[in-house]
Amino acid sequence: MGRLTEILEAAQTRALQKALPYDGALYPAEAHELLSLAPGAVLVDVRTRAEWDWVGRIPGCVEIEWQTYPGAQANPGFAAQLRAQVDGESLVMFLCRSGARSHGAAVAAKQAGYTEVYNILEGFEGDKDAGQHRNSVGGWRHAGLPWIQG
Repeated sequence: MGRLTEILEAAQTRALQKALPYDGALYPAEAHELLSLAPGAVLVDVRTRAEWDWVGRIPGCVEIEWQTYPGAQANPGFAAQLRAQVDGESLVMFLCRSGARSHGAAVAAKQAGYTEVYNILEGFEGDKDAGQHRNSVGGWRHAGLPWIQG
């Protein structure tokens, strides 16, 4: 079994165990690896413009807000923006700060007919540590994966 299959099967098993309504749940390092292993794989960052600008960006990803800033209102154009930027047959991975908003985006993408939909657990910044700070427990940045300051 190749590494691509191994990662996808692990992600799909997590989705089954958690009864998720999309194809799989990936850890950040797995998602990063899939970008090089799966031709046409797309990473969609659903954080807000403020987060991209002030916290950091992932080079080469598609940026579509799931909720707007300020106010955290649902982005009414999310599905249309996704369709305009990402082919429905692509392997699509969604990322936010911690994995919660990206879960919602993954559900919406699956409902919109996308065929291979994955959520990235831990997100960009990971969970809060004992001191209530992010970036030290899980997440894209903590894993040392590529990112740039916004």
